[in-house]
Amino acid sequence: MDQDMVMRARVQLLSANQRVVRGVEGLRIYRLLAQVEPEVYGSKLAYVLVEASASSLVRELPEQRLALLGEAVAVASALDAANPYRTKVLAKAFAARRELEGRQAQEV
Repeated sequence: MDQDMVMRARVQLLSANQRVVRGVEGLRIYRLLAQVEPEVYGSKLAYVLVEASASSLVRELPEQRLALLGEAVAVASALDAANPYRTKVLAKAFAARRELEGRQAQEV
């Protein structure tokens, strides 16, 4: 892992002065930092992935949306059971995926 990239991501996170950094920037930051400290940043990554799956950038791309939600489920599932955010983000990711799959089934 490139320590300069990790340091830059941490600086960007601190300079954002937000509880959760969203959008493409948040995805990049949390994907990187979750590799280094999954229990600290994994829940935020899962949260941002679920949000990204509903963004206008992928609204008309169901495969992309499912991929983002699949990643969110995988990240949340990998969190330790004692992680206080695991249950919440995992439920949110599963619910978003079920909703999307339900819509796709109705369209067919």
